[in-house]
Amino acid sequence: MEAAAAMEAGRKLAARHPHGRSRTAHNMSSSSLRKKSDAALVRKVPVAPLRPLLANLQEVFLATKLAVLFPAVPLAIAAQCFRFDQVWVFALSLLGLIPLAERVSFLTEQIALYTGPTVGGLLNATCGNATELIIALFALLKGKIEVVKCSLLGSVLSNLLLVLGTSLFCGGVVNLGARQPYDRNQSDVSTALLFLAVLCHSAPLLLRYAVAAGEHSVSATSASLDLSRACSFVMLASYVAYLFFQLKTHRQLFEPQEVDGGDAGDDDEEPALGFASALFWLALMTAVISVLSEYVVGTIEPTSQSWGLSVSFISIILLPIVGNAAEHAGAIIFALKNKLVPLSVLVAWIMGVQMDLDFKLLETGSLFMAVLVTAFTLQDGTSHYLKGILLLLCYIVIGACFFVARQPADQDVS
Repeated sequence: MEAAAAMEAGRKLAARHPHGRSRTAHNMSSSSLRKKSDAALVRKVPVAPLRPLLANLQEVFLATKLAVLFPAVPLAIAAQCFRFDQVWVFALSLLGLIPLAERVSFLTEQIALYTGPTVGGLLNATCGNATELIIALFALLKGKIEVVKCSLLGSVLSNLLLVLGTSLFCGGVVNLGARQPYDRNQSDVSTALLFLAVLCHSAPLLLRYAVAAGEHSVSATSASLDLSRACSFVMLASYVAYLFFQLKTHRQLFEPQEVDGGDAGDDDEEPALGFASALFWLALMTAVISVLSEYVVGTIEPTSQSWGLSVSFISIILLPIVGNAAEHAGAIIFALKNKLVPLSVLVAWIMGVQMDLDFKLLETGSLFMAVLVTAFTLQDGTSHYLKGILLLLCYIVIGACFFVARQPADQDVS
């Protein structure tokens, strides 16, 4: 049943709660990882006033299959406080971020059950990417522009190839003889947005080569910054238009398709937490994610030297896998993350950090090929395991490129 539930989540690009509440890839992945709480243990507590508090704690910390990783959170903090080797701090922080990212998705889902589809959709779109965004902001504060670029690019690549490929592969293996349809209208819209993102990322790179070739006499640095900021506004505007399209004008396109053997009652869900309680835990989890994210950013270079891996490989491959652990485990078919990149450029502008959208040739080429392969994979409206294998192999090839490309550990601004 758990495999079937994960597959059902993988077949839906988006879904709606039967009472009108929005469902997204993030909260479907959270649902697939949730465990049913054992209320009998709480009822045995002799002090009645403590039971609601214990039930709340049980729901937040134990009602997930990733609860076994929670001890890494205090261990990471202890390792930092007691000056352990920075590699230990990095590794423990990465492990601790995995359940925290999943719990943030769960808590935003709980809040969305009270706020309705519009506010809930905005909340899921924002907080669902909290881990990557917080890591990016701390990297910006430390002037680590290449880490920001690589981690956000890796988030896009992992969702397009690793998450989607895993979903198609697992779904195809579990349902070898069944037809697995999905709505092409949804994938076409997302693919168009991704191609717009590729254009916006390619423009600064093309401009730099045009200036180097003497075709234009402008300053390459200032022109690239100005163009990047303009493209960032364009991408954010497209994302706002996409939210309006999904949540308001064309909501019917994002309703789940009928699938043979599906159980309509699976989506009928009541809140497990109160609104105020979910809001409190969301704020607390976000604060802890901020602490661990700062540890990760501060120890990434010593870890790179100790492990013999480039910073680009760690940022593009390892960090996004941690940030998207909930989607990986829940076999989510698609998640559009490129909205974080333009936001980071504009935040860097406000902070006085000169970050542009020039992701260099290898990074931009990898993004273009990933979007192109994904577009061809989704064009016919059906899925099978071979498509998943091909996407996973593409991800392995891109990972190998960054593994062998041992560029200087840090090219960031001071």
